[in-house]
Amino acid sequence: MTEQNPTPDTDAAAAQPAQPATCPFDHSGFARRAMLKGAAAGVTGAAVIGATGFAMNKAAADAAPNSPSGEAKTGRTLAFHGPRQQGVTTPAQKHLTLAVFDVTAADKGELTQLFQTLTERARFLTAGGTPPDLGVGAPPSDSGILGPTVPSDGLTVTLGVGASLFDGRFGLADKKPARLTPMKTFPNDNLNPAECHGDLSLQICADSQDTVIHAIRDIAKHTRAGMQLKYRIDGWANDPRPTGAQRNLLGFHDGIANPTTDHEYDYLVWVQPGAPEPAWTAGGTYQVVRRIRMLVEFWDRVSLLEQEKMIGRRRDTGAPLDGAAQTDIPQYAKDPKGGSIPLDAHIRLANPRTPETDRNRILRRGYNYDRGFDAVGDLDMGLAFVCYQQDVQRQFEFVQTKLIDEPLVDYISPVGGGYFFVLPGVKDASDFFGSGLLA
Repeated sequence: MTEQNPTPDTDAAAAQPAQPATCPFDHSGFARRAMLKGAAAGVTGAAVIGATGFAMNKAAADAAPNSPSGEAKTGRTLAFHGPRQQGVTTPAQKHLTLAVFDVTAADKGELTQLFQTLTERARFLTAGGTPPDLGVGAPPSDSGILGPTVPSDGLTVTLGVGASLFDGRFGLADKKPARLTPMKTFPNDNLNPAECHGDLSLQICADSQDTVIHAIRDIAKHTRAGMQLKYRIDGWANDPRPTGAQRNLLGFHDGIANPTTDHEYDYLVWVQPGAPEPAWTAGGTYQVVRRIRMLVEFWDRVSLLEQEKMIGRRRDTGAPLDGAAQTDIPQYAKDPKGGSIPLDAHIRLANPRTPETDRNRILRRGYNYDRGFDAVGDLDMGLAFVCYQQDVQRQFEFVQTKLIDEPLVDYISPVGGGYFFVLPGVKDASDFFGSGLLA
């Protein structure tokens, strides 16, 4: 998984594009609303009424840990307000929680209150500070797991909405982003319906794991009356070993070929004003989430030569097989028969590097995950794949279709995820997530 591609790096024969089918999904959040709101009433009361494959940035790593004296650092603070949300083009922090929710709010008014509460919690958590003292006898306003003062710690909270949010419950059908659909099922997927789709996605990233845990716990506490967790992926970014992009759990450098400039972001990632989209979507972006299990016990029995041919890169340096350094650009035009980099190598299928396919590139933001082991004792680990783009069909689905039946599919298994639209940013202290959508 070195290129900006939906699955890990590998080689594979490009099969004829197959017509994807929709992943099965039974929306049950709405049916559970009354029960959940009743259970949560004693905890949240009127809480909903308004009481985020890069290598880790070294500056973030230096700011995140505790100092040698044991005195905790607050770390860096990333601006919450702005025309676009943080956590998309932000260099990847060390830790991730990707939480997907079903909305249980009863109507548009309660949905607005939910989004306002999410905004207030994200605004406080990303800035850091001292939680209020609610007085003797009251439950504490904060879990306390970060101490008496909440550090900012490079935290980003990135909110997206799924296609199911526009199903008629909230009167938003005419404001649905033009390219937002349920996630497709591709050949070789092994999707679990319980971990597919969802009304909302919440990407929480920070420089320390306990900061991420604290944030999801805080948000869950304040929003239980309006949304219910459906599934969750926790991940981490490895330190560069020895240099360059992080390594994934197949042992290869991950996220080498990514857009990096503002021009590329405008061209490939952000929805632009005047696009064939509802006006409110400008400044947003489409998010694809995929939990991709890696069958590491089988992979570890494959020869290094075969692994490298599947990926198209050297495992030790990350260099393409026709190059010497990780940053070298593969010279496919000089290798038309695949003598150096096989024609079905993962990096070659995912990013042919032609003028015609330049518009199909995506911005990858992958993390490793480890869930222990499964019912038969096999290791359950892999890639929390997240990518961003202007158009899922033009970008992610185009690339994923080219990867159908690549050789790597014997060693990876996509098991869940969804498509979401990341809302434009919160402009200022008087604004809130989704204000344009809910206007």
